[in-house]
Amino acid sequence: MRLGVAAAVVEGTLVRGDVEIDGDLVGAVGLGGGGSGIAIPGLVDLQVNGFAGVDLLHATAGDVHAVGVALARTGVLWYQPTLITAPPRLTRLALATLGEAIGGPGARIVGAHLEGPFLSPRRAGAHPREHLRAPDLDLLASFLLSGCPVTTVTLAPELERAGEMIDALVARGVVVSLGHTDASAAAAQAAFGRGARTVTHLFDAMRPFAHRDPGVAGAALARDDIVVQLIADGVHLAPEAILTAWRASRGRIVLVSDTIAAAGLGDGSFRLGAVEVTVAGGVPRSEDGTLAGAVRPLAWGLLALVELGVPVVEAVDAVTRTPARVLGRAGEIAVLRPGAQADVVVLDDAFAVERVLLGGVPVD
Repeated sequence: MRLGVAAAVVEGTLVRGDVEIDGDLVGAVGLGGGGSGIAIPGLVDLQVNGFAGVDLLHATAGDVHAVGVALARTGVLWYQPTLITAPPRLTRLALATLGEAIGGPGARIVGAHLEGPFLSPRRAGAHPREHLRAPDLDLLASFLLSGCPVTTVTLAPELERAGEMIDALVARGVVVSLGHTDASAAAAQAAFGRGARTVTHLFDAMRPFAHRDPGVAGAALARDDIVVQLIADGVHLAPEAILTAWRASRGRIVLVSDTIAAAGLGDGSFRLGAVEVTVAGGVPRSEDGTLAGAVRPLAWGLLALVELGVPVVEAVDAVTRTPARVLGRAGEIAVLRPGAQADVVVLDDAFAVERVLLGGVPVD
């Protein structure tokens, strides 16, 4: 089967020509006689709190399967279900449910992202402050044994015993991401030195960049070994902030959606964990007016990057190869090359998702 595209992004290179699908595999790229649009690997979203009416902290296994199907229609074929700060019992139950749901239809779960509870109350954002906790290795162990493999933990490095927690997570192969933090640049550098490898939603819910102490944001942007994650939904970050991050961190940018249950459903009242959220004009806010996640899918952010002038291949890498690298799965997922599984997204000439193939099968 030919896709009828004009080009494809193949392992960081734009290859002109059509793509052939042979059963569940990519058969060939760069073929003559193509049409329009571009084929890219399936997208990887490292921060999904919910989607299509489902909040993943309160989901059943069937709900999680519905999220996977809905995400696949948007081009996301791998994702990290993200659990915000909640009572520990609820977090453990959610992890058990996610574990049961692995292997379901649609987008594949790559592991869970614990965004809390080891966060700074000064930068809690929409997280319920009453459930924030100081780093506690016993509590962490209970989460890690609760079902779904935990692949990422977001924490604030300035908290007491955060260094010990970073050491424990790194030893287990869990990605440590700095976020919801009031840390100084020095504290951030110390955390990076212990093995923290990425930053959760750069600029949001962290100490603002200042020329005498640029905080986590400045520390991350000044290095060449730290991946920075951005929410490019047209709400969380100004275009200038996105471009600044891209120019400082080319090849180290990951886009995330940070979607909540409201994604794909329009305005209304929804839930983000224990937080009641109202969406108006496509902007979700908690009762006190704090931004509470996002409602636009990851492909929206990809288009936003391209419209800002980011080269197509670099923009695609930010939603495919780079997040796969963060997870330690580079070359395994989000790959489009001959012989790879045919997990492919076809974008039209306006960079909107036109078709999605999951293992060579069109997603309805």
